[in-house]
Amino acid sequence: MEIKVMKNILGENDRIAAENRKFFGEKKIFVLNLMGSPGSGKTSLLEKTLEKLSGKIKIAVIEGDLFTAKDAQRIENIGVQVVQINTSGGCHLDAQMVKRAAESLNLDEINLLIVENVGNLVCPAEFDVGENLKAVVLSITEGDDKPLKYPLIFKESAITLLNKIDLIPFTNFNLESAREDLMTLHPNLKIIETSCTKNIGVDEFCAWLLEKVGEVN
Repeated sequence: MEIKVMKNILGENDRIAAENRKFFGEKKIFVLNLMGSPGSGKTSLLEKTLEKLSGKIKIAVIEGDLFTAKDAQRIENIGVQVVQINTSGGCHLDAQMVKRAAESLNLDEINLLIVENVGNLVCPAEFDVGENLKAVVLSITEGDDKPLKYPLIFKESAITLLNKIDLIPFTNFNLESAREDLMTLHPNLKIIETSCTKNIGVDEFCAWLLEKVGEVN
C-alpha cells in the first residue's frame, strides 16, 4: 500500500511538472533546477551569476527553503524578480509549489528562471518541477565521496558545479577521484570548478546558461 501511495504522489507531480514545462516552453523560458546540500554555496554562486548576467538576459528566481526568507532577500537586493517558497520542513520543492510561485512572477519579462531547491542531496532529485535541466552544486568541503553516496542527484543533473575549489589545499578532497566517479555515473555530465570568493568558473557557468537560454529562444 505504501508503494502505491508513493507512485500516486510522483504520478501527480509528474503530471503537473509536464504542464509547467509546456507552459514555460510556450513562453520560451529556460528553467534550471539548482540543487545541492545546505552550505554548498548555492545562493552565493547564484548571486555572482546573476550579477554577471545583468543586462545580458532577464532572469527570475524561485527560492526554496524550509522556513527562512533570507536567501530570497539576498537575491532581491541584486534587483532580480524573486519569490520565496517555504516548505515548513519539507525536504524538496514539487511541481505544484513551483506552479503557484511562478504565478507571482512577471514571466513575460524573463527568459531564464532559476529554481533554487531546498538544501538536500536526496529528495530534490526525485521530484520533477517542470525544469529544462537540473544542476547540482557540490562543495569541496563536503568530501569527494558524495557522488557515490548520493548517485541519483548527479545522474539526474546535466551539470555539476564543484564549488569552493579554492579550498582544496585545506581538505583531503581528491579531485581526480571525484571527477572519475561523476563521469562514471553520468558520462555526458558537464563539470565546472567554481569559487565565488576567487571568481573561478562563474564566467564559464554563465556562458553555459546563455547557451541553454539561446536554445529555447
